[in-house]
Amino acid sequence: MQTSSDASAQPGAEHSTNRPRIGIDYVLTAFTRWWTIEVAGTVDQAAVIEKRRAECELTGRYILMVCMSAGIAILGMLLSSPAVVIGAMLIAPLMDPIMGVGFALAVGDFSWLRKSLRSLFIGVGLAILFCALLVLFSPIKNVTPEIAARIQPNLFDLMVAIFSAIAGAYAVIRGREGTIVGVAIATALMPPLAAVGYGLATLNSTVFSGALLLFVTNLTAIALTATAMARGYGFSTSLTPKQSRWQAFLIFGAFVALAVPLGLSLYRIGWEANTTRQINAVVVEVFDGRATVREMQPSFDTDPLTVAATVYTPQIVGDAEQRASRLLEEQLGRPVDITLTQIRYGTSAQAREEAELGRASAREAAAARQARTIAERLAILAGVPIEDVTIDRQQRRALVTARPLDGATLAAYRELEQRIDATEPEWDIRIEPPLRTMPEIAFDETEEDGIAPSADGNRALALIAWAQRRIGIPVRLSGSEAQLAAVRDRLEKANVAFEENVTATDSGNLVATWAIPEG
Repeated sequence: MQTSSDASAQPGAEHSTNRPRIGIDYVLTAFTRWWTIEVAGTVDQAAVIEKRRAECELTGRYILMVCMSAGIAILGMLLSSPAVVIGAMLIAPLMDPIMGVGFALAVGDFSWLRKSLRSLFIGVGLAILFCALLVLFSPIKNVTPEIAARIQPNLFDLMVAIFSAIAGAYAVIRGREGTIVGVAIATALMPPLAAVGYGLATLNSTVFSGALLLFVTNLTAIALTATAMARGYGFSTSLTPKQSRWQAFLIFGAFVALAVPLGLSLYRIGWEANTTRQINAVVVEVFDGRATVREMQPSFDTDPLTVAATVYTPQIVGDAEQRASRLLEEQLGRPVDITLTQIRYGTSAQAREEAELGRASAREAAAARQARTIAERLAILAGVPIEDVTIDRQQRRALVTARPLDGATLAAYRELEQRIDATEPEWDIRIEPPLRTMPEIAFDETEEDGIAPSADGNRALALIAWAQRRIGIPVRLSGSEAQLAAVRDRLEKANVAFEENVTATDSGNLVATWAIPEG
């Protein structure tokens, strides 16, 4: 007979008793320790805060850049030129005091907070008044597509602002300032303010309130996300634990307060888009699928819902409006008043040929407009006249040599290229940057390969390869034989022209310089 003591002595029983249990508390503790030491512990908090403080000052340069970016934004919106509006986004300095507000809230420095808010409110006020003044003296006062795009914010705008703010705060904390260029374009702080100025000058309450809500959404999301990121990276704070809990509660409450009206706006936009599709389908059904609907203009704020559309049809249908209204009322559950302008077209071979020629001409015109828009955007981003942009419509390629911009790094130019290239997937967009200092390539030791580029080193290597292919000048790499061997194959496969210089460097990293021929 086996006793309990004998059973406990069995190997299986001993194994089950002493087996370590990994619970959620253990995982959270390990993650917190890793984050505190390996991530937050590597940030130079004093340097980040010092730089943020300096960039929140109310200076003459700040006021000048606010007014100039506001002027460019409102003129671009009145002209309905996306390229000009993007130029205003790039030079707008409002991101600095907004980030200052976020970091000041995180560390509990209310003196810094007051200074940042002062710079922010003065900048916002000047931008709105300057835009309103320009609109008052402008002969163009109609609502353009660029203005209309800023008057109906929704939940997606809040999500864009949050994601962009995370990227911006990370760039500020980790010292990757080139990312701020993309954040400035994504959040688009100045165009909503320009639309607010337009609404003020024209006494258009719809434009004024909608654009103001979009700006407040972007501002709040950036500031509070920066606060959360700074706290997450362990920036030292003078707040008590109770104050910290209240801060977290208020941040969450602010996001909820923004999300509710923006969510309702998104729901309305979705409903209107779906209703428009239903109206189009019903009209086509009334004409037995042989008609083409053009220039449909539904008005959703009226009762009954009113729709005006132009229909190209091979045969006029006398009771089309009554039948369409009856079908729509059944589907939508509300009265509908529809007006159809019927235009009859021929069915002969000549008519079909003319229609095909017309469509080809329209496609050609659309391609020319697209090429012109791309050229305008590249000219603005590169700081050159539009004539300096090379456009190949057959191969769908666009090339421009950028002028040197103060403070712009190679990473910033690549960010600009990637930003515009992402909006034109069918085109090959290339920006040739000016000669700039290249980053050093750092290495980590690995058990398999001895040494290999670190994460930062891989990013630096990719940036160097991109810059060499754009500029065309070979790169001179200086470092140890092991470092050169670790990157040689990768650069050769990427068709990067480079020279090797086996030498010891002061930093211990692989140093890249331009191999410019002498004389």
